Order: sequence, then structure tokens, then C-alpha cells
Amino acid sequence: MSRVWSGQASLDKRLKAIRSPRAQKLLGGALKEAGDLIGTYAQKLITTGAVSGKGHVPSKPGEPPSNDSGVLANNIEVTQPEIDEVVVSSNAPYASALELGTSKMEARPYFRPARDAKKREARKRFAEQVDKIVKGAAD
Repeated sequence: MSRVWSGQASLDKRLKAIRSPRAQKLLGGALKEAGDLIGTYAQKLITTGAVSGKGHVPSKPGEPPSNDSGVLANNIEVTQPEIDEVVVSSNAPYASALELGTSKMEARPYFRPARDAKKREARKRFAEQVDKIVKGAAD
């Protein structure tokens, strides 16, 4: 193969490194870490300042739900069905209704604010792994 420009061989090597199994593992790990950041922060949004039981005060529309029974926060999970896919969810029966609202209740979002709050940190971690890969540390 003839070289079109002087840096092509270096670029080819770096692109090959990104497709290596080790690189995919590093990137998958960074993706899982991002999911964990978001899931943990969503739990924090739900539980911070919340009072359970008799003194419980429901959240206002637009605010994260106020923890009462713990079902919503305790059912947040992060799964990784594929190396390049992470799912952050809550298995509480009312999780979607709180996040998105219903015809009878305004939304009390907790996942979207968590995603937005942790987006920069997650991207930074992912970029660090990409840098490590293209610099040859993932070979």
C-alpha cells in the first residue's frame, strides 16, 4: 500500500489499536464507570434530604423524587448487556412515571439530571481511555 501522507502509518497503527480486544475492554470499562456514576448520583438525588415515614414530604414537580420507602433508589441498577452498551434503570414500578410524569402528575426527574450532572466527568474518563489506547498503553 502506498502512503498518501507521512503520518498515515502512525494513524493506521492507532486505529488498529482502538479495535483491539484490550482497547474494547478499556472502553467498555469506561462506559460502565459512566453508568455507575449516573446511577449513584441518581440515588443521591433521590435520598439527599429525604425523610421516610411519618415526616415524609413529597417532592415538588420538577424536583427529584423525595425518598420514602427506598424502593426507587434501591432498585437503580447499571447493566452492561454488550461491551459498548450500558443501561441505567430502576425496576421500581413507578420509576418511569416519576421520571417522565403522567397525565395526572408532573415529572420528578432524577435520571436526566444525574446524566447531565455526570456527563462531563464520564466523557473525561472515556477520553482518558482513548488517549491511553492511541498512545499504545492498551496494546
